[in-house]
Amino acid sequence: QVQLVESGGGLVQAGGSLRLSCAASGRTFSTYAMGWFRQAPGKEREIVAAINWDGGTTHYADSVKGRFTISRDNAQNMVYLQMNSLKPEDTAVYYCAGDRTLAYIIAGGKLESWGQGTQVTVSS
Repeated sequence: QVQLVESGGGLVQAGGSLRLSCAASGRTFSTYAMGWFRQAPGKEREIVAAINWDGGTTHYADSVKGRFTISRDNAQNMVYLQMNSLKPEDTAVYYCAGDRTLAYIIAGGKLESWGQGTQVTVSS
């Protein structure tokens, strides 16, 4: 089982940038598809971005295309979410998650591994 810990959240002004990091432990990390999800107060959890096991395929929510970039470094057991041109509507708790395939990540639901989340707040 892969253990995940997010970091890098904080308070930023609209138009600014943040980079979220997800540190993973476990031998199977390099075979995992990974994703970033977010949940705002009163809203349902939504997928933000996903990446397959080797980084060759990515998926983004329409709301973040062109602004966010997901990447991974399997040698370091890390997944990143670079967030640029942040908007107040990006404010949410961001979660890192992993499962066996990219399709599982995109579908959401009960994935095999979840982090505890990191708060991102974007002020206007």
